[in-house]
Amino acid sequence: MQSTFDERNWLAWLVRVRILILTFLLGIQLAVAQLTPARLPLRLFISTILLWFTVSLFYVVLLSFWQEHRLQASLQVLTDLIMVSLVVHETGAWDSSFNFLYPLAIIVAGILLPRVWAYLVAALAFILYGTVLELNYYGVVRSYCTTHPELKALQGIIFVNLFAFLAIAYLAGQLVAKLRQARVQLKHASGALEDLQILHENIIQSISSGLITTGLDGRITLVNNAAQKLLERTPDQLLGQPVAGFFLDALPNAESQSHAEVRFDTRSTFRKTVRVRVTALSGLERGALGYVYALDDLTEIRRLEREVRMQDRLAAVGRLAAAIAHEIRNPLTSIAGSVSMLSGIPEMSDEHRHLLDIVTRESQRLNGIITDFLAYSRGKQYRFDKTDLVLLLEDTLTLMRHRMTAENTGITIESRFAVPEALVIADGDRIKQVFWNIVENAVRAMRDGGTLKVIIERHDADWQVSFADTGTGMTPQQTEKIFEPFQSNFEGGTGLGLAVVYQIVQAHEGKIWARSKPGQGTTFVLRLRRLDAEKLEAEKQDGRNPEKETFANRTQPAPTPLAAAAAEGRLHG
Repeated sequence: MQSTFDERNWLAWLVRVRILILTFLLGIQLAVAQLTPARLPLRLFISTILLWFTVSLFYVVLLSFWQEHRLQASLQVLTDLIMVSLVVHETGAWDSSFNFLYPLAIIVAGILLPRVWAYLVAALAFILYGTVLELNYYGVVRSYCTTHPELKALQGIIFVNLFAFLAIAYLAGQLVAKLRQARVQLKHASGALEDLQILHENIIQSISSGLITTGLDGRITLVNNAAQKLLERTPDQLLGQPVAGFFLDALPNAESQSHAEVRFDTRSTFRKTVRVRVTALSGLERGALGYVYALDDLTEIRRLEREVRMQDRLAAVGRLAAAIAHEIRNPLTSIAGSVSMLSGIPEMSDEHRHLLDIVTRESQRLNGIITDFLAYSRGKQYRFDKTDLVLLLEDTLTLMRHRMTAENTGITIESRFAVPEALVIADGDRIKQVFWNIVENAVRAMRDGGTLKVIIERHDADWQVSFADTGTGMTPQQTEKIFEPFQSNFEGGTGLGLAVVYQIVQAHEGKIWARSKPGQGTTFVLRLRRLDAEKLEAEKQDGRNPEKETFANRTQPAPTPLAAAAAEGRLHG
């Protein structure tokens, strides 16, 4: 295929060069005819050149649909020899200055055809040239010569040209052979270089860490698949852009700091944390050419670390609650009783009664906090059973919609469930408590109205429930501590609602997190393991497609640890 492609290119090149030479010859000969008296048959010469032009254009058309390039090359070389012979005859035979066109045809034959063809074309050129000279010398055809050499001189001209043609054929063959040998070597070297480049590219693209290279100006020149996946962007969105513009924190530099942890916001998920290592990209002799950045995703590791720290703090708070809650409630009860008795004194002034009302109200509020605290610190009992998240959400959202309508809050609740049912092994009452607390927080965050979108969808082996509001949003510091006790951002809140939510989700072996930006709302994401998760994984390993099964087939209980415990009755309170 490569050889055919080269021959086609050479033939196209030959046509262009031929047309250029013919145009040059026509112009030169017309100028000579105007400046010097000559016997040149101008009309016949122009007709010959125009015929040669026409043949060349015919070969251009022929090249577009006839794939026999070797035969086309032979025809073009033979045609050129005949046309050269006509031009030499019309311009004076042995007096013609255009006999140099024969060597050009020989060289073209050496390039386009096998080496032996160069000698054959040289022999044919000698025969044609000698024939033209002999016919003109003996007057067989009309001669346009201005001189008439002797027979020996004519023979000398013929044999000198024979030697010249053969020498040109030999040199052309040698040069073309060297050229072809060099082309083969270059092709092999190019192939080896291409293989090496492919190997290097495969290595770079197969590295599990993200890899980005930049120039000295900080603009991205290369990015591997891992970095594209991590940044959730295509090469067109990355190449040529400043690398620092994709991250929220300053990147390390190769001179003073070789690594650092930085954050960035993705388009489809949430904020990620990556460890960035940077080294200078140096040439052997050209010095620094740019920088190489290696990216490792630490998002999940940092999330787990935060969860461990949070669980430690929650456990400490729980122990503290169990130790002091009763001690606080006992004097609080005494205070409330004493205030109640004092409020019955008839001689008390209105100002004193107002102060007693404040004490009573604050005592009740403190009692509520202690009650929530005790509920949070006590070990909860769960009744796990097969539960449909869709039904639980519909009940919760229906109650909240009625409340929003009654209170005329201007809040719209939208729901989109990708499935008719989402079965899990869970305590339905506890999960409904989770839903209600999250929705309640979303409503509180939208004081001036807004929209709450609730979505249920599959996510690998889990059901993912998303609650996205259009409220005031939170800072990164608030988002990180949102599930800790006493972190309420609302007036009158105890800050225990989301802490209880976190407890319940952990007890169900689920995951929950929040992502938010100030002024852009907050999204809570809850994931619980699907009832048929183990069954789906087993079917995937068997090569079957579980997503094509009916809902009835997919909701058969799978032997999860929670389901097994529920079947044995060990998890009922």
